[in-house]
Parts: sequence; C-alpha cells; structure tokens
Amino acid sequence: MNEAATPGAGERVEKGLGAADLVPAPFDRAAGYALLAELAGPGTRAGTLGPLDDLAPGFADWIVTALFGGTYQRPGLALRDRQVANLAALTALGGVEPQLADHVRNSLRIGLTREEITEVLVHLAPYVGVPKALAGLRVAAATFAEAT
Repeated sequence: MNEAATPGAGERVEKGLGAADLVPAPFDRAAGYALLAELAGPGTRAGTLGPLDDLAPGFADWIVTALFGGTYQRPGLALRDRQVANLAALTALGGVEPQLADHVRNSLRIGLTREEITEVLVHLAPYVGVPKALAGLRVAAATFAEAT
C-alpha cells in the first residue's frame, strides 16, 4: 500500500487506491465491535447480538468480526459509500426487511439524509424492479417514522 493511502486507526481512504493497493480484509474483532457500536448504537450488542448468540452461539461474533471487523475495514470506500451499497444490495435481495431497516437507521446515524436514502431506493427501480424498490421504500418510510 502506498504511503498516502495508508489509513490510520479508524480512518478509511476515500481516494487514490489502485489495484496494487488492494489488501486482504483484516479480521479485527475489536474494530468490528467498535464500528458496529458507531453504526448501530451501543444497544445493538445486547439487544440484537445477545439473542442471536443464544440461538446460534458464535454466529454473531463471526458476523461482527468478518463484516464489521473485516470487509468494512478495507481501505477504498468511505463508510457512507458502503452504506449506500448495503441499501442497494438489501433492497435488491428482498425478503430481508429487518436488515434493510437496520441499514436505513445506520445510514441516518452516519449522516445520510432521508432524501438521499429515498433517492437510492428510487434509483434502484429500473435495476431491481419496481416491486423491490417499493418494498424498500416502505421499509425506509416505516424506519423514518419510528425515528421521529
């Protein structure tokens, strides 16, 4: 990785990466839990991960370590860009409304506006289909309403 593209702790490089700068994702458990707390709030560990761990021991820790402590830690995309990609992917999948609602909340928490989130979902219609875009918009509307 070149000197200018080397991120410091908790930083992500937004520009200047080339193919030679791509690195394997780390598996940093502590960074994963710290990022999850930043994205989803401190109650997530007990409220969401605790019950999941009761049902499938170790699975929640694997998710946090691999995703938030791994993939999310790679340089090259800002956290905001990763959230836009998550909104698009979850909407395209369909049938994952709880996860989409979580990522709508996460997106709001890191600074995306309701209008930007809505525009991401509207933009998807010709690519993923109107029914999936509408379903995503319904999830976003419900999540916005609970945030008011």
